[in-house]
Amino acid sequence: VIYKLGSDKMIDDDGFRANVGIILLNKAKKIFCGRRVGLQFWQMPQGGIEEGESSEQAMYRELHEEVGLVGEKVDLIGRTAGWLYYRLPEKYQRKVGAPKCVGQKQIWFLLEFKGEDSEIKLDLHASPEFEEWAWVEYWEPLNMVVDFKRDVYSNALRQLEPLVEKLFN
Repeated sequence: VIYKLGSDKMIDDDGFRANVGIILLNKAKKIFCGRRVGLQFWQMPQGGIEEGESSEQAMYRELHEEVGLVGEKVDLIGRTAGWLYYRLPEKYQRKVGAPKCVGQKQIWFLLEFKGEDSEIKLDLHASPEFEEWAWVEYWEPLNMVVDFKRDVYSNALRQLEPLVEKLFN
């Protein structure tokens, strides 16, 4: 059973919100990371899957909403084999009411960026996710992301690394 929270947050019976993550890779084999608005933590683009939307559709929507890019500016290289899970710290979990939300389950996509840096726009929407961004070395996001997401990042990067190596060889 999938529950709907508000109009667009899909949460499963175990309390995990369906989500996508994006590893956006440039021609120099570096990854896009953005610093969250008002926070010191950086992360790769991610966001919830809306009702009736496939994970791939959600990925392209999030790419546009958070980074300002459309599908023609990227090549889809691959995705993780299945859901990757992380639990939110207790203080961020919603355990009262329905549906409860204890964390996220994510499918990660690897995209090759074909455009120019000037095409990246963080302010296309009224409430942007990021206030600054940078291209970083492949494994560097592990040192930049909030600690409770680190294992998911490591798993996604590890799963997709063979595709990166194939792309650059």
